[in-house]
Order: sequence, then C-alpha cells, then structure tokens
Amino acid sequence: MELTDIIKAAFEKAYPGEDFSFVRVLPATDPKFGDYQCNDALKLSKKFRANPREVAAKVVACLPTSDVDVASPFAKVEIAGPGFLNLTVSTDWLNAQLTTLNAQSKCGIPQSGAGKKIVIDYSSPNAAKQMHIGHIRSTVIGNAIDRIFRSLGYEVIADNHLGDWGTQFGILIKGYRELLTQEERDNLSVPYLEKCYVLSAAKAKEEDGVWKESCKAELVKLQQGDPDNLALWRKFIDISIAEFNRMYAKLGVKFDTYRGESYYNDTMPGVVKRLQEMGLAVESEGALVVNLEEEKLGVAIVRKSDGGFNYTTSDLACVEMRVKEYDPERIIYVTDARQQLHFKQWFNIAGKMGVTAKLVHVPFGLMSFQGKAISTREGNLIKLDELLAEAKKRSLAIVESRQQPAGGVAVTAPVAEDSDGTGNDALAEAIGYGAVKYTDLSHDPITDIDFSWDKALALEGNSGPYLQYAYARVCSLLEKAGTYREPPSAAAGNSRLASAAGETHRGTGAFAVTTPSEKRLALQLLEFPGAVVRAAEAYKPSVLADYLFQTAQLYSSFYQNSPILKSEESVKNARLHLCALFGNVLKTGLGLLGIETPAHI
Repeated sequence: MELTDIIKAAFEKAYPGEDFSFVRVLPATDPKFGDYQCNDALKLSKKFRANPREVAAKVVACLPTSDVDVASPFAKVEIAGPGFLNLTVSTDWLNAQLTTLNAQSKCGIPQSGAGKKIVIDYSSPNAAKQMHIGHIRSTVIGNAIDRIFRSLGYEVIADNHLGDWGTQFGILIKGYRELLTQEERDNLSVPYLEKCYVLSAAKAKEEDGVWKESCKAELVKLQQGDPDNLALWRKFIDISIAEFNRMYAKLGVKFDTYRGESYYNDTMPGVVKRLQEMGLAVESEGALVVNLEEEKLGVAIVRKSDGGFNYTTSDLACVEMRVKEYDPERIIYVTDARQQLHFKQWFNIAGKMGVTAKLVHVPFGLMSFQGKAISTREGNLIKLDELLAEAKKRSLAIVESRQQPAGGVAVTAPVAEDSDGTGNDALAEAIGYGAVKYTDLSHDPITDIDFSWDKALALEGNSGPYLQYAYARVCSLLEKAGTYREPPSAAAGNSRLASAAGETHRGTGAFAVTTPSEKRLALQLLEFPGAVVRAAEAYKPSVLADYLFQTAQLYSSFYQNSPILKSEESVKNARLHLCALFGNVLKTGLGLLGIETPAHI
C-alpha cells in the first residue's frame, strides 16, 4: 500500500541502514484516532535506546510535505500515547486513490502470484455415493480459495481427489451382479449404486462370511486387472463423476483434474521402497511404519500387515507426482479438521523425502443442521441435491412475496422472464445457492457451523441475501439516476453496473468525498485489495466475507446520511461514483466467494 511505503521510507530516512520491512500502516481502530495508524516506533525504542515518542517524532520529521516535489498525502499527523502515529489523509489524496482504484482492473487486486503455480485439493467425494450436506464445506471453501488465488494472478490447478478405489468396490461389484434388478442395471445411477452398496455391505456382515469372502475375491480380481471387473469399475466412476458434475454446475464449481486414489496405485510400492532405503520406514508387527514420536506425531503406517497401502502412502505418492508434473509453489488441501494428525504426519514425511513445495492443510469444522448433529445414525444426512432444492424453493417464495402488491403496489417489479420462462427460477437459484455458500464462507473454516434456514436466507444481518440485496439496490439507484458522468478511465465493471438501465454513461467527473459517512465508506473501499490478500494469506474466505459485510454496512450508513438523486448536480455525480465503485467492489468480492449478484431482487 502507498501509505506503508511512505511511512517505511520515513523510517529509513530517520534511521539509515536499518531493516524496516516490518513497518505497516493499518486502518485506525477508531475514527477519533485519524484514518490510519502506525505503531512500529514502539518496537524500535529499545534498539535505539530512545523514548518511543522521540523515535516517532524523528520519523514524522522525515515525512514528505506539500512544500517538496512529492505532495504529502497527510492532512494531519499526530503522535499519541507511547509513540503511536495517528494519520489523517488529505481529501485530495483520498479522491485520487478512489480514482485510481476505480480505473484498475479487478478492483486493484495485486497480481502477486503471476508466474507461480499452486495446486488446490478439495471436495473429494467418494465414488458411487451421493453428495450430502457434509460435502458442502470442502467444496465451497476450496472453491473460494481457488477463486481468490486465481484473482491474485496464480496459475491454479484445482484437483478433485476422488475416493475411487478400495474395499468398497469389491462390495459394489458383487452387489451389482446379484442384488440389483435388470432394470436398475440398465438405468444405473448413483442412487442405485448407493442402494447396491448398502444391501451388499449388510450381507457381508452375515455370520457365515460367505458373501464377505466373495466380495474380497471380486476386489482381488479388480486389483489384478480382470477386464470385466475393470469395465464395471470404470462404469461406476463415470456415472459418479457425471453426477458430481451436475452438482458442481449448480454451485458454479469447476475442476481442472479428477485424479482419484486409483491414479496413484502403481506408484505406491515405489514410495514405500524409497522410505525403506532412506531408513524412514521400518517393520513393526508385520507392517511398515515411520516413527514420528520425536516430532510428537506418533507412528504413521505406510504399508499394512496384509501388504495393503493406506491414505498416507497414497498422499505421499500423490504429492510426488504433483511436484514432478506441476512444480508448484504450494499445495493446499481442504479437508475435515479430524484429519489434522494425518496431514501433519505425511507432511513431515514428505519433507524428509525431499518435497520442497509448501504443503498447507486448511481444516474445517463440522456442520450441524438446525441444532442437530448430521449423521446417518440420526437419519438427517441430507443429500446435497435436496439441500439446494430446498434453498431454491424457499428463495422463490421470498422472491414472489416481494413481487406481491402491498397496498396495491408491488414491493419489487417481477423479474423479466428468460426465453425459457425461468426468470424467477434463476433468481431463486442465485439467492438460495448463494445463501448456502455464504453461511459457510462467513465463518472461520475451523469453526463448527449450525446451518439454519432463517439465518441463511435473512435479508438483514450478515447473510448472502443481504449482500446480494445491497448490490441490487446500487443497480436500482443507478437506473433511477439515468445518465451521469463517470470519472475518467472508469473501470469497465462500473460501466456495466451503471448501465443496468440500458444507458451508456460518458463524460467527465470526479470523486469528491466531503462528509464523514462518505469518507468512512471511501476508506473502506480502498481496503478491498488488502482484504483479498489477507484472505489468501490466511486461507480464510471468511476474511473477505467479513470485509464485504462491513463495507455493505458502511454503504447503508452513507446512503441514509447522504442525499444522492436530489443533490446538486456535482454532488450527485460524485456520490454516484462512490455508489458505483461500491457496487463493483461488492460484485467482485462476492464473485470471489462464488456468489452471484443479480441486478434485481
């Protein structure tokens, strides 16, 4: 940020030869302290054996003033308390910064990832099973992180590491041949595969064990490459991926690769051999293990006593192939928090094997549904398809209720129908699916979530619909304004936003922040690029969600305190610029969370 660079340069001028990379200018915690703060003078008092206020004063003396070639961005600089720098920016600087942000593509998001690759591993459902509400967290958190890193210029490879191999396929193959009807086999679907697995697994528990042994035999045949079993397995996988893609299309999620556990089967023996050669894997009770007790991570099994491999082996084989193929700067895994020990173990082993790519685990908490734990035993393992259908149904009711006359006047005009007559349907999907996503993304990933329809679909408070409605209000305002003059070099996104009424807005104009509510909103809008960066650095889409909610609240305050359409022409134009920039920031930010922004709600 420009202010951080200016303050850092003043530190360097005051104390030449020192490292001031740690210096940061942050938004003020309270407007009474100014617009920004820098508290780093306190860190230097011991080093320079000086009172921190003296250090701060020396830095202030080195700040640029309007009397030199570089105009000062500050209207006022104060030293407070034990050496805090309270910074109030000038109106000219603020308006210039708004103009710059408005002209930049992607609302000023820095392209710090240009030339760098990362792999993001997320969603990862099990083949032959329907996706349920428990899959929503990995999918939407992973996709938001995916979108955020792409916006920063990274080349992202989104990989869906499917559960597509193992014991369950022996159970499925046996059940497919003997427990499904011919009609079910002819019209095979994921629900039929799930039914097949449940019936076959139940029979495998019978006391005589005959069915269980038959299932094992089918699995062995599959592992040995039997053509018939391989053909069935591929059929199961293809049907599963088609069903997953149907769900992902609803959520706006796309993957670059679908590489399940089976993809790495042939490389796992080599991984184990190298671990043995390096002296990392040793035999213990018939199994091969890596002892991580010195790191307080227990013991990790890499080959079971029956000769089979497990998730640790598979993940090590997977990371080696990803590094070899993509040479990524980092690899991010978005999974259930209950797997934290597993990831700590194999990250440690991978490092010892020479993997230098940064490995990041983004753990997320559990989700309950309206106060009840989600589990098969509780009978409330809601299918994702059912959840999204209910979200659309409830949102459609909200949309239609807002279009009903209130005292003879409709609250909002009916949404224009698409060519297929699904205008309200498309709007209900945007609101409903966005509400489901935002309910998750507005929380820190590690926290547990209790999903509630009332909270998710609320038009007030921290919800997806509230933010979507805020965007729609901006579009409506700009429609009512008709043609107004844009600032020079206005970003294309603003033009599209302001053209909601079919108008083309041309001409000259400028930002002109004057009132306290305008200034608070303006300062907040300038923080958008930083919010995106912080969300990426923390691997927390919730950082961006929090920023967008706070920004929408400030916009609401500005709107209530600042007359727009009835203002004098130059004031009206300046305030419309601020509204349009807010709308563009909100649209861009919600887009990074995978949430649509309809122009009318």
